[in-house]
Amino acid sequence: MRVVVVGATGNVGSAVLEELSVRSEITSILGLARRLPDAEAEPFCHAEWDSVDIQHPESTAALTELFSGADAVIHLAWLIQPNSQRELLRRVNVHGTKHVLQAAAEAGVERIAVASSVGAYSPVEDDHPRDESWPTEGIPGSHYSEDKAAQERVMDAFEAQHPGTALARLRPGLIFQAGSGSEIQRYFLGHLAPVQLLTMVRPPVVPMPSGIRAQAVHARDVAKAYAEAVIQGARGAFNIAADDVLTGEALASVISGREGKASITVPFAPLKPLVRSLHRARLLPMDEGWLEMARRAPIMDISRARSTLGWNPEYSGTEALSEMLEAMADGAGRGSIPLRPRSISALTEHPLPAEDHQLPSGIDTGLLRSYMADHLAGATAGLNRIQAMAAAFEDTPVYPELSQVAEAVGSEHQWLSRLIQSQGFSRPAVAAPALWLGERLSRVKPYARPLKRSPAALVLETELMLGAVTAKRQGWEVLSDYAAELGVDRAVFEQLIEAADDQREHLHRVHAYARPRVFRTDHATLSEE
Repeated sequence: MRVVVVGATGNVGSAVLEELSVRSEITSILGLARRLPDAEAEPFCHAEWDSVDIQHPESTAALTELFSGADAVIHLAWLIQPNSQRELLRRVNVHGTKHVLQAAAEAGVERIAVASSVGAYSPVEDDHPRDESWPTEGIPGSHYSEDKAAQERVMDAFEAQHPGTALARLRPGLIFQAGSGSEIQRYFLGHLAPVQLLTMVRPPVVPMPSGIRAQAVHARDVAKAYAEAVIQGARGAFNIAADDVLTGEALASVISGREGKASITVPFAPLKPLVRSLHRARLLPMDEGWLEMARRAPIMDISRARSTLGWNPEYSGTEALSEMLEAMADGAGRGSIPLRPRSISALTEHPLPAEDHQLPSGIDTGLLRSYMADHLAGATAGLNRIQAMAAAFEDTPVYPELSQVAEAVGSEHQWLSRLIQSQGFSRPAVAAPALWLGERLSRVKPYARPLKRSPAALVLETELMLGAVTAKRQGWEVLSDYAAELGVDRAVFEQLIEAADDQREHLHRVHAYARPRVFRTDHATLSEE
């Protein structure tokens, strides 16, 4: 079987790739994502790769071509953040599912498995297990749940139009694995949460909202369910979860690392407005809708997955949560942008100078320090710019290009900072703040439209980034001439130069997309697409 996995770089996608790679029935795997992973790293090395953004109607044609010759499609792509951009989330999650299903039908794919969720179910007020017949109208107040319910209606319509296609809907609980530790922190807790402290000390008691309970499942177990669904050509909905239920007390025990009573019950009523306020202040990534899901989502009966798919969870929910928490504390991740480690540069495999490294005589350390500090200051301004660009144009077809450049620039910035420190040089004290302020002021442009993006902004910002990347490339060339004196393998700088060329290619494609959309009155602007 040839299987195409849409959204293959995330928490579940990475586990599905691992599972499919060891199944004898699977002959080839094509991974699709907006932002491509490190194709040489596990488990991404087991697939061919292509980039596609499913939110746009024109993606249907590209998907149809990519699905050609496939026996099965596993659709996992789902955007959780940013919560504030509801139209973007709906386009990716709901309309994107429609585009994937339509393309699969046009390509003649006969087996499809789609990632639904326990969040699709209507709310309950008890702990009685519900099977797959429970209504899927979603939980009011949770954008995730509302979109999952809307996705179910898309699948209902598809099944009515294509009764000959085997469509399986998997509705898992919370999905955990070690590789998702850093991702889950970014999406739900944020960088301010002191999760690193869990490696040194565990809290003796943990505050827990009253009435909270959930089911969890290990990503490997979910991946097995997806594999069975497409191999068997399964139809219909399947609840996927471990047997144990994570109550507030169970959650507190895992977090504290101690048995017995480890939680303090917190009233739910005041907690919801607190989470809402922290989210709106941008101190907490998740919004209050996730609390509603934790309190009102049903406990699932997994009998059908057992009897029809022959599926059984290998891990308990407690084990999956414990593994994820340890990984979160360590900042662990994998070789894709969604799963990237918390603070590890993509260049950490390249050794820095030995701890006893000293610059040789004959080198003007003052001039070298100043040169490297100026480049780091410029890199800081460039990083701020490209990150802002990626965030501002997240709902456009060029977001994957901008995002990949932003990720690469961030890694290089981190590595250059560490290189400077390894030489005994301090970070720039004046240049960096000055360039940071200049970069911010450069965004106040006379052509900017109030409260919406200017169609010219992407063109100009891209041109400025092209100049910054070119300057950075020249800096790597200069430093490569002094690689031996810096105690760095010259090949590292050669790779950085190649990476700068690759970033310029990405930016040139962004510029080519934006140019014809800037000044024409008879063409849709970026803001209108």
